[in-house]
Amino acid sequence: MLIVNADDLGRLPLASDRILACHAQRRITSTSAMVFMRDSERAAELALASGVEVGLHLNFSESFTGAAVPPRLREDHDRICRFLMANKYALLIYHPLLRGCFRSVLAAQYAEFKRLYGREPAHWDGHQHLHLASNVLLENLLPSGTRVRRSFSFRPGEKGFVNRFYRAAVDRRLARRHRVTDYFFSLAQHLGAGRLARVVALATQANVELMTHPQLQNEYDFLLGDEYGRAVAGVRLAGYEAL
Repeated sequence: MLIVNADDLGRLPLASDRILACHAQRRITSTSAMVFMRDSERAAELALASGVEVGLHLNFSESFTGAAVPPRLREDHDRICRFLMANKYALLIYHPLLRGCFRSVLAAQYAEFKRLYGREPAHWDGHQHLHLASNVLLENLLPSGTRVRRSFSFRPGEKGFVNRFYRAAVDRRLARRHRVTDYFFSLAQHLGAGRLARVVALATQANVELMTHPQLQNEYDFLLGDEYGRAVAGVRLAGYEAL
């Protein structure tokens, strides 16, 4: 099974409109929505009307751009953003002084998603993959039993041993509490039928997620093109709810 998930619904109008255009053409199977952002309200209305499957795209790295963000929530969120954006290894560090901030900011985004969509998220993932930050994982902040995006999948030799060891440890921890796919890839690294063939081949025998960002012109053009359509024609396409 191949899950083709479009990230960043609600982040800005261009992202939302292109995601929904791809869904209308059956080029994606699901999307992940950001809340408290500039286009969150409008995107939710359009997504509900379209029937697209929607998960929650947790945001711990980009300032909220919505008009009605409670001041305390914005303050806690900004503290987390400063910490996680300080350097690329910050997500590996557990910050005990931000325990309350992580908990309240995640809870607020979860509640806002349910307000906008009137239902539970179909799955959980994160902007810049920071749903896998140590504070989130070690505190078990993601609800048990939910569908959650795993770490990127790499073949031996594509990344160093320490990198692959850490990712494998994260995935094992996720799998103990959540439903995860067998593999996870980015369309940005697999543009073109030749590169995408490996992903499609895996999806004929395993559950695979392919992440895409249609707001990027090259990904949007590829998703709507004939080359992509032919590449995925022989594999089962489904959303996270089928996992």
